[in-house]
Amino acid sequence: MRVLLLYPLFPQSFWSFEKTLALVNRKALLPPLGLITVAAILPQAWEYKLVDRNVREATEQDWDWAELVIVSGMIVQKEDMLAQIQEAKRRGKRVVAGGPYPTSLPDEVKAAGADYLVLDEGEITLPLLVEAIARGEANGTFRATEKPSVTETPIPRYDLLEFDAYDNMSLQFSRGCPFQCEFCDIIVLYGRKSRTKTPAQLLAELDRLYDLGWRGSVFMVDDNFIGNKRNVKLLLKELKVWMAQKKYPFKFLTEASVDLADDPELMELMAECNFTNVFLGIETPDEDSLNLTKKFQNTRNSLSEAIEKITRSGLRVMAGFIIGFDGEKPGAGDRIVRFVEQTDIPVAMFSMLQALPNTALWHRLEKEGRLLAEKSGMNQTTLMNFVPTRPIEDIAREYIEGFWQLYDPERYLDRTFRHFMKLRAPKHSGEFRLRLREIRALLILIWRQGMLRKTRWKFWINLFKILRYNPRVTDHYIKVCAFIEHFYDYRQIVRDQINAQLATHLATHSPIVTKLGGADRPDWQEKTAV
Repeated sequence: MRVLLLYPLFPQSFWSFEKTLALVNRKALLPPLGLITVAAILPQAWEYKLVDRNVREATEQDWDWAELVIVSGMIVQKEDMLAQIQEAKRRGKRVVAGGPYPTSLPDEVKAAGADYLVLDEGEITLPLLVEAIARGEANGTFRATEKPSVTETPIPRYDLLEFDAYDNMSLQFSRGCPFQCEFCDIIVLYGRKSRTKTPAQLLAELDRLYDLGWRGSVFMVDDNFIGNKRNVKLLLKELKVWMAQKKYPFKFLTEASVDLADDPELMELMAECNFTNVFLGIETPDEDSLNLTKKFQNTRNSLSEAIEKITRSGLRVMAGFIIGFDGEKPGAGDRIVRFVEQTDIPVAMFSMLQALPNTALWHRLEKEGRLLAEKSGMNQTTLMNFVPTRPIEDIAREYIEGFWQLYDPERYLDRTFRHFMKLRAPKHSGEFRLRLREIRALLILIWRQGMLRKTRWKFWINLFKILRYNPRVTDHYIKVCAFIEHFYDYRQIVRDQINAQLATHLATHSPIVTKLGGADRPDWQEKTAV
């Protein structure tokens, strides 16, 4: 069986970083870990080709070669995924669809023409697909009634990737999260029990990456890397030895819950293993909103103190923030901006709240008749897909203004500087090889930020202070300064697209007032529950 693995395009988004990636001649931030894991689970006697459409287009030879096309992706990739399914069917190919988007909204994918829906987690459902094909079945939907152990998951087929196209490699240690945030679909897709691989498994994956020649950043894609603290510490203790033996070839980044700050041993182990970045789901500094959305782990201690502890442990903090929670008081956007500035978080992902399919939030809003029929791309450039408890135009205005302020170049450079001044220097520098592409990137950055822009004096003053007072973070600092190359334009895209959608929305919906929990809120005539 000749299988074409097809990964859909991502739209331009907060994380797309096109202009920053172009500095180092990379085409995509991360590879399609899900698809290369699929290739490892399916029969190894089959032949595989991977086309990541964020890297290159499928050629006529790719299409002609394929007997079976497998597509996988997230909701944000839905537009191109549906288009690729239709293109494959136009060419007479059998199509398999799986991943988070088909699992969440299978009817949409089936309507596009997919022959086989392989939903939930592939360790269970992919063998069902293989059996169905062997029986000659032309279509089918395969679901799992339980969550698989990931201790038997094979090493992903990293050999299928074009390494030079990616800025980071990806691997996964765990699935699931123990918390119960109302808006989060991770616990819907993967459950509330954090299932982990064994340390030996993960080290074998790192051995494979190392042997294939990868050096640099590795993203642990776990939605909460520390969801099972006992197991993650067991991993880190073995990873610490492996990294020392290999002379620290990788730098790791991951996502974690904010209670990381409560565990000094865990932070120290991560620093010893050359973890440099961690993404935290802060969401909002408003405690009432955190309680309403059941993000109780963020209310137990001071969020600002937690960020300070994590930063001083040597982990650069990235964080996510959301506007539009029920009962939210006016000025939420300003409060988020002030919090980001006060805590010196350089990269703050700011979004309007979206109701993801099958989450507790989705079901609650559906019951209340507040879901809108408009299809949302679940991106930073899309309006909310439900009726909020305060006027949508007020939320959108605060969101646009907040995003604009967060990525004002001068404020961004100052915030980044303050963060790196208190960031503990890395314990291990590892291999240092300044490649031609990195020299080119540095020269372009110096020209743009150090010569052309009005922030040039700030760029040089801050850089000289970093070199004087915290020199071992310099390379990391310059990379984060380079991110503004993306946000410089992206904040205008956010402003333009949200304003355009808002104008359309207000022109086609008539506001009325209804009662919800004793509070007046705008509702919309002509709205239809999804």
